[in-house]
Amino acid sequence: MVQGSGGGFGRRSLLRGAAAGSGVLALPALTCGAPAQARSGRPGADWGVQVGDVTTSSGLVWVRSDRPARMLVQTAATESFRNARTWHGPVIGAGTDFTGVTPLHGLPSGEQIHYRVVLADPDDPRRSGEPVTGTFRTAPERVRDGVRFHWSGDLAGQGWGINPDRGGYRIYEDMRRRDPDFFLCSGDNIYADNPIPERVTLPDGRIWRNVTTEEKAKVAETLAEFRGAFRYNLLDENLRRFNAQVPTITQWDDHEVHNNWYPGQLLDDDRYTVKDADVLSARSLRAFSEYFPVRTLRADGGGRVYRVVRHGPLLDVFVLDMRRYRNANSPGRQTDDPQGILGAEQLRWLKRELSRSRAVWKVIASDMPLGLVVPDGKTDFEAVAQGDPGAPLGRELQLAELLRHIKHRRITGTVWLTTDVHYTSAQHYAPERAAFKDFEPFWEFVSGPLNAGGFQALKLDGTFGPAQPFLKAPDRANTSPAESPQNFGEIDIDGGSGELTVRLRQEGGEVLFSKVLQPGQVGQ
Repeated sequence: MVQGSGGGFGRRSLLRGAAAGSGVLALPALTCGAPAQARSGRPGADWGVQVGDVTTSSGLVWVRSDRPARMLVQTAATESFRNARTWHGPVIGAGTDFTGVTPLHGLPSGEQIHYRVVLADPDDPRRSGEPVTGTFRTAPERVRDGVRFHWSGDLAGQGWGINPDRGGYRIYEDMRRRDPDFFLCSGDNIYADNPIPERVTLPDGRIWRNVTTEEKAKVAETLAEFRGAFRYNLLDENLRRFNAQVPTITQWDDHEVHNNWYPGQLLDDDRYTVKDADVLSARSLRAFSEYFPVRTLRADGGGRVYRVVRHGPLLDVFVLDMRRYRNANSPGRQTDDPQGILGAEQLRWLKRELSRSRAVWKVIASDMPLGLVVPDGKTDFEAVAQGDPGAPLGRELQLAELLRHIKHRRITGTVWLTTDVHYTSAQHYAPERAAFKDFEPFWEFVSGPLNAGGFQALKLDGTFGPAQPFLKAPDRANTSPAESPQNFGEIDIDGGSGELTVRLRQEGGEVLFSKVLQPGQVGQ
């Protein structure tokens, strides 16, 4: 949602912002200068490893090499890798920015999986680099095994990048120590439209310093610049350590491309030579698919972001894409709006998959909030709500159709999670407070940002009857992470009772708000 200012800052050096730092960050030894295919020696994987879209028996392992290499993965039940199983992955090269993904299948459910990735010379398999190790838990098949996960979003926004004086993205270390089963990133993984300056002067006179790179010195337009924007975050040691322990479910939002973009838009932004949002989004999605292991995407950017990740009998996660299929941002007063914010096909998919789900809880991962009024300029709106508390209009019509479907199909256990607005809050929606009444009550929880500017709270739209029992937001725009603690949310599902506990936490782990929901109940 939030657009930060940015100009042409930065230097060619990869580690410029950390050159005089305190040494608290261990940055990859790679530079962005020499082409990877020109390197000699054994392949290296200094960007770490990560795992995505884990189920009861499968997962996707990701790595980036510093040159062409064959990707091999070994999995085992212990760190000793006794009786290891070997998975032969792809030969990775310049076509995917030297990234690769190896699918794992037939894994034991509810178990800790240890894995190591070996990169070998494709012409001489005996020449291989040092293994890079990681671990993750597969989803449980038994109801009695509980689930814990975290969610948040918005990273490196508004020019607040990796600050070596603060220890970088230290919120990832807070989350890692709580050992979740997975992390749901709700979008704005990068700020392609927000350059990272070398330094920013804070209101109290302190200096915020950033690690900078060539690609993050300007807005991203070329495929190389989008790749560099995704690669930037992996310079952070906290994130790499987190990725090696916690699998991810990743979605995207506007700042993967440009603030508040929509299909068919021509940008009114003097920083851009490429004005066509469709061209930019295609390049971004290709880089996104290269840098995150997502089951429904190909490395060439084909496929789709929206999907359901089934995490055992207690939980299904429905990942939405509110970018690629939306109509143009507008005042939102249409009385007939079949395209809406999801598009007709995605809405049909969501209704169908919710109806098929047998999980106790159905988490709907929404990259935008439902009842918060998110403006786009003076007259248009960016999310679902448009400030009119009456009967559904515009994109609200699609939401009304979905909520009606959930009620009439007697689908229980839906909980909405989002980020986007750079603060944390809880909203309860109920028909007795609403203009539209044909739905069952439900909760929406907002958390974030991970490392971006904090912003003031937005107004509520009364169409679906939201009440807001908790809100914590800054009192001014674009407060830095040094001034306003960053936020993440936590979900615990008890394997005995099936209770779902939501905790809204801030950097350092402090609980700001908690709510316990009972399985199968409405009106909570």
